[in-house]
Amino acid sequence: MEKQFLEMITMHKATIHKVTRLYRDSPEDRADLFQEIVLQLWQSFSKFEGKSKQSTWIYRIALNTAMACYRKKSIILSFPERLPDKEDTNIDYESREREEQLFVILKKLNEADRALLALYFEDFDYRQMAEITGLSENHIAVKMGRIRSSLKKILNPVK
Repeated sequence: MEKQFLEMITMHKATIHKVTRLYRDSPEDRADLFQEIVLQLWQSFSKFEGKSKQSTWIYRIALNTAMACYRKKSIILSFPERLPDKEDTNIDYESREREEQLFVILKKLNEADRALLALYFEDFDYRQMAEITGLSENHIAVKMGRIRSSLKKILNPVK
């Protein structure tokens, strides 16, 4: 069972890193959140029945853990003007700059909206997003419309 778990973490570590990046700024905080997510996954691993895709199950636990940790009063978050460099050095400068800008914009949204966008960027459809979040597909469609409106306002502020 331990070997299967480690293989699963290795296969989906990029997903976990994306979630940590949405909810934490410093590399240390992201590493702490990564460990907390892995712990939660390990504690739930024996209960995973395979009724949903493994990636769906991982996203659900990762997002719930990130949002729960985000709410803890003991955690102090800072929002710098620039995001720290990503660990992957194979990305060209222009892509890295666009990604950095995207994360700065996403930090302006509330945590629930960030969670939905993380799933959207991973090409989950509304049905899968509903499975992960526990929201209805209709609710997700409405929320996504509102998120798009919010992003338009952030990107094109009225002067």
